[in-house]
Amino acid sequence: MKKRFIVLSILFAALGFNQINAQEEKKMSTLDKAMLGFSFSDADAAALASKSVAVMDEENPVAGPNDGYAIRLNRLFGKYSNSEGVNLNYKVYLVRDINAFACADGSVRVFAGLMDIMDDNQLLAVIGHEIGHVINHDTKDRIKAVYKKEVLMDIAASQSGTFDAISKTELGKMGSAMIDSKHSRKQESEADLFSYNFMKKYGYDVNAVESAFRILQKLSEGSGSSFISRMQSSHPDAGKRADDAKKKATKDGVYKEYVQQQIVNTAPSKASTKTATKAPVKKASTKKK
Repeated sequence: MKKRFIVLSILFAALGFNQINAQEEKKMSTLDKAMLGFSFSDADAAALASKSVAVMDEENPVAGPNDGYAIRLNRLFGKYSNSEGVNLNYKVYLVRDINAFACADGSVRVFAGLMDIMDDNQLLAVIGHEIGHVINHDTKDRIKAVYKKEVLMDIAASQSGTFDAISKTELGKMGSAMIDSKHSRKQESEADLFSYNFMKKYGYDVNAVESAFRILQKLSEGSGSSFISRMQSSHPDAGKRADDAKKKATKDGVYKEYVQQQIVNTAPSKASTKTATKAPVKKASTKKK
């Protein structure tokens, strides 16, 4: 009987030891995750964002260089791709969603649906807002929050903090999560201010900032689209943002109701291109007798 008691004691001790080890491993895993999150740098954010955007570019139809949408975006934004202290790469997704986003690596993606409802000034106001998030390092915070999700942290921890083990599927999910995740109210306000100052700095009509937000406000009030609902849930009230932009323009003494200009997302025809590039005919000079 005594022997049996000793065997049972050893068995329970072993089970207890294994349980302690399991708890200790769990604690170490949590610690690893905390350390990885703490050491997540701007370079890490850019590297991970670049991988995620590459997957999204594969999964979405991207406008080619001769597509009207791409031509328009390049005309509007190409000259600013290396300004503001960051290098930006930009593309158009040929999808009907009304959105634009920027990532920590400087990737800017604009959706065709947005370009269909906003003129050049309004579009620049929205893109300027997204660039503001990059300049202010908000995009680092956004991807860091997504990165710290359990599955990605576990993978990274098992690979000594590298991102190579994260699957293409998980990178795609991360890209979607980046688009849908929220910035803080302060970050959104600062990005709005950046957009207004961006327009002002380069001589655009700052009243387009208010107008762009009014468009989003009307969409949120009258559309049953699940996409619009998601966009509204991840951004502050568009009406308030429009009011704030109007106050800034009024304070600067330049406020007036904005009138939307013509929207052209088609590539110029070959005939018009030839006409535009044709060299001017020189007038024959007449010699004085």
